[in-house]
Amino acid sequence: MGLLTDEDDWIARASTDRNRMRMRKEVFGVFGGRTAFERHHETDAFDTVVAGEHLTVGLRDPALGVSGRSDVSEHETGHCVVWGEAFCPTGGDDVAAWLADAYAERGAAAFADLNGSYLVALEHGDEALVATDPIRSWECFYTDAPGTRAFGSDPTAVQGTVPDPEVRRTSLLEFLHLGTVLGEKTLFERTHRAPFDGYVTRDGHGEFRRFVYEPGEFDYAAELARRLRTAIDRRSDYPGETGLLLSAGYDSRILLSELPAVSRCYTVGSPDDQEVAAAQRVAEQYGAAHRVLETDDRYLSLDPSKSRYSQSIKESLHVHHAGYTDDIEVDSVYHGLLYDTLFKGFFLERDAVEIAGKRLPWRRLAADPDPFDSLLDTLGFSAPDSRDLTRTATRVFEDVEVDDPAAFLRSSLESELDACRDRATSAHNATDLLAIRNQPVLPFRAHLADNFLESFVAVDSALLDWHLRTPPEHRSPDTFRAAMERLDPAIDRHNPPDRPHDVPLFNYAESFLRRLLPFLSPFESAWPDREAVYERHDVAARLSAPVPEDLSVRHALRLHDALTQAAAHDCRED
Repeated sequence: MGLLTDEDDWIARASTDRNRMRMRKEVFGVFGGRTAFERHHETDAFDTVVAGEHLTVGLRDPALGVSGRSDVSEHETGHCVVWGEAFCPTGGDDVAAWLADAYAERGAAAFADLNGSYLVALEHGDEALVATDPIRSWECFYTDAPGTRAFGSDPTAVQGTVPDPEVRRTSLLEFLHLGTVLGEKTLFERTHRAPFDGYVTRDGHGEFRRFVYEPGEFDYAAELARRLRTAIDRRSDYPGETGLLLSAGYDSRILLSELPAVSRCYTVGSPDDQEVAAAQRVAEQYGAAHRVLETDDRYLSLDPSKSRYSQSIKESLHVHHAGYTDDIEVDSVYHGLLYDTLFKGFFLERDAVEIAGKRLPWRRLAADPDPFDSLLDTLGFSAPDSRDLTRTATRVFEDVEVDDPAAFLRSSLESELDACRDRATSAHNATDLLAIRNQPVLPFRAHLADNFLESFVAVDSALLDWHLRTPPEHRSPDTFRAAMERLDPAIDRHNPPDRPHDVPLFNYAESFLRRLLPFLSPFESAWPDREAVYERHDVAARLSAPVPEDLSVRHALRLHDALTQAAAHDCRED
């Protein structure tokens, strides 16, 4: 599938950007020796290159050698590269050596004891594989390049080994209408992703069984509090000045409570926003400085590097802070990403009642869930906008028309749900797993991790185990808040602006009344009004392709992302 635009100046600029925008942190390798590696990538681009007979890996990471970060081990029977944030059960800094020894003794079972957010490339004797962490929080992209299989953390580098790249039609449709390419696909025909909780070998791929739902009975709030404290403490000693992306909610403020080292907090918005004012009060409560990353034309940054953090599989809209990188003046950064998914059941379908045309949700889970409609809404599908989007997309891409986008996406989601059933026995758990397998917000951390020493607390193995063992009805805001109060009784001194009452039912009632009654204004969104920013700074004039006025902001930005990715690889019609 080709790119139909004749804007050759954009193509040339995107190709130049591709060469300029090398990721600061990257792992790239081939299933083969150094000669095969050098056919596809220059060795001097990496901090170290580890070469074996069956696997050669290049690693670039300024944190190489920092405890809990990327690590390399070479030994008589092979080598092991751990890239990202990883901890072994014995403690200490030699994570790669520990894993190499454990793999020699127990094989693939050793990966169950490796904790963190990482990619691993390992050669042992005649065996070679590349593995993800249990929830694929780092993607491993791979393709069968000429002469060998290549893989890496940056799809641009991997895709660059493929001659005559083509856009995959189903991926493009999913990306445009849902903002996420589902499953193991990428935007391109011959580039794939390692399976969820999985691995890639020279000529195949497979899955582990580390992430399987097995609900049990225990004190859910107390255990979540205990495991959160341990997970945060495990990541509490990173070098340099420490910062936190702080919202007015509970997800990030618990890090302030448990991490005295945090000296600076950052919130995107305007000084008079309720969210910003509340975050300021929380920062003051814990003695940290606070800076507002003010909403201006940088909020909807169109720099090609922002689209690159979407890794050709997700929309870059979620990288709210991408335009403010130079203003975040710290070395190490923490955030509360995925707390809502893993601990509070954000994607679980709950019962609701319709009153005066408004939907009032309950705390109770739906007795007979229909995950497709709820997921389409939560993942950002808008049926009214789909026709305008398709009409615009056909001007730059061939063959993107689809009669019923909702039916197409429902079919895609059904296939994904089927892939979840052997790991989840209930419909609610399968829904959560589908959302975790295709988590749309990960470009947020991809940007942070590439620019700072970033810590991903939520993917600690003990916290993932809590998620898997806790029944879905107890993965809720109530359980999470009870856990927070166990960690710090003063955590709710300043309520979030959209939850002004201590009683959840009162918050639901006020939110409902504010949406129903014309003389009351709704609660402010936690994020800046992107439509207002888009119009105020004439973002449409700077998009990579002209868009009609009636195309929604979100869909215009998705189209820009897709075109930026495709143009960077010169996917044009011959």
